[in-house]
Amino acid sequence: MKILPAIDLRGGCCVRLRQGDYAQETVFGDDPAEMAERWESQGGDILHLVDLDGAKEGRLVNFDAIKAILATVNIPCELGGGIRDEAAISQLLEIGLSRVIIGTRALRDPEWFRKICAKFPGKIVLGIDAKDGKVATSGWLEVSQTDAVELAQRFSDTEIAAIIYTDISTDGMMCGANVAAMAEMKAAVSVDVIASGGVTTLEDVRRLAEAGLDGCIIGRALYEGAISLPEAVRISR
Repeated sequence: MKILPAIDLRGGCCVRLRQGDYAQETVFGDDPAEMAERWESQGGDILHLVDLDGAKEGRLVNFDAIKAILATVNIPCELGGGIRDEAAISQLLEIGLSRVIIGTRALRDPEWFRKICAKFPGKIVLGIDAKDGKVATSGWLEVSQTDAVELAQRFSDTEIAAIIYTDISTDGMMCGANVAAMAEMKAAVSVDVIASGGVTTLEDVRRLAEAGLDGCIIGRALYEGAISLPEAVRISR
């Protein structure tokens, strides 16, 4: 299982939100590239970047911070948040991003998403954010009636690189990962599934690895020192 340290960008800074709530923000640093370098040096496999401003506005916002990170580290980086069109995807891949995460538009425009997966095979990650098993969109500001597992299965025949499955109810809450939901998603599809939300302890990391997850995103627990990244990497192996 791969470990993906999270860098959430808002106003050019590294922040964390609680349950995706923009009013519950903690700033952890004003130099995202320096933070990226730290997580790379401690053994992170892939950097998971989120443009929080972009998720809200539906367009790329923290482009300069993203470019600075890509110029600093050598490990792969993926990005989600506000990526809604082919031009933005092409732009990000051209500056060195390894994978682009699409969430909202995949739900709203499935045919477009299929075309994008075919045009950029192995470069597109399907981001599924769910609350009580239902898909949330637009920076988690709206919850649909679409079942998360059903959405994943709808695109299981495309050339997506992976699915990132986030449990909103646990995200940023330091309350433990929803391992059962993650395992259910992994069992339902043949593509790689990366768990996100609530990873708080090394025991969470171990349980997700044992459940067969292909990756695990860690955010607040790294920033607050609850999890040592080198230890998480060791356990994930």
